[in-house]
Amino acid sequence: MSLNDLGWNERFEAEFTEYLSKGWQPARLIRDNKIAYRAILGDGDEIEVALGGSVYHDAETDAALPSVGDWVALEMGDEGNEYEAVIRARLERQTCLSRKAPGKGTEEQVIAVNVDVIFVVTDAGQDFNERRMERYFEVMQRSGARSVALINKADIHTDEANQVAMEKLRALNPDVEIVLTSALVSSGVDSIRDYLKPGVTIALIGSSGVGKSSLINQLIGQDWLWTGEVNGVTGKGMHTTTARELLCLRRGGMLIDNPGIREVQMWTDTKSLKASFADFDEIASRCKFHDCKHGSDQGCAIRAAIEDGSPSKERFINYLKLDDELERLSQRKKKHQVTLGRRNRRELKSKAEKYSKKKGL
Repeated sequence: MSLNDLGWNERFEAEFTEYLSKGWQPARLIRDNKIAYRAILGDGDEIEVALGGSVYHDAETDAALPSVGDWVALEMGDEGNEYEAVIRARLERQTCLSRKAPGKGTEEQVIAVNVDVIFVVTDAGQDFNERRMERYFEVMQRSGARSVALINKADIHTDEANQVAMEKLRALNPDVEIVLTSALVSSGVDSIRDYLKPGVTIALIGSSGVGKSSLINQLIGQDWLWTGEVNGVTGKGMHTTTARELLCLRRGGMLIDNPGIREVQMWTDTKSLKASFADFDEIASRCKFHDCKHGSDQGCAIRAAIEDGSPSKERFINYLKLDDELERLSQRKKKHQVTLGRRNRRELKSKAEKYSKKKGL
């Protein structure tokens, strides 16, 4: 095994030049247990590593902290230390899949970094939801990685249902590749393997119970992850992934497995969103009035197009919801920045007053 097998490239090597003189070593993070990390070195050795204090304090947000898939610079420690090495720097990410952290906050939550191909897993049954898949497609393409949708469990749904699901996903975004799979009978798994090559990292995301762990078991050739029977009522798997981890596959390539995602809150920008729904802007350019609200206004081209069946009313409503969601997130971010600014000014004033009293000024 070599660094290149782990995804190392010329860009990372150029950035790492400044750390060579310090005697630090490059490594890739493969596990994060919230207390310490586990990393893999270029020779294939796996070691426990600790986060350096400066890296922690320099991170402006939790999203800036090292995550599974990140390349880091390690200062190797003595054998007697609790951890064999300390993370002294994190290299810039080539790709980053993020969502807004669940809740009413404004924080970014990192899902996968330095990934070449992202697979979102769904099925043609209870899990299939066009509006949620639109959200997945938006954050996937925002990441900079190649986007692929897997319609899994093809063996338990009719050919017609599987075909309808594929056509609906193609209509949502023609740039996203669609693959039909069945982990149970190993159908379509070779199509996933075709993406895997030495140095290439893939990630699987999707709801709990759609068969991600079973697909991964097929890819790695052994029961590495817990899987179990399918619940007869919900159709969901009874055992699912609970921690994020990067796995090195024997045939080459790496895979990041993620816990099931219950909600996909947007972490993107208005420009990217409009690019994904560019057809609406094209249709809107034909409206009679430039300030058309696309409601009851006379000469509304979007309303006329929806009445003709293309685009769908549901897709337009979802676009408006996503746009509104981004606007509200933007407003909360601005409010949060104002609050932080006031807090920092108060803390600075308090420190200045304490210093003055101490010096007798």
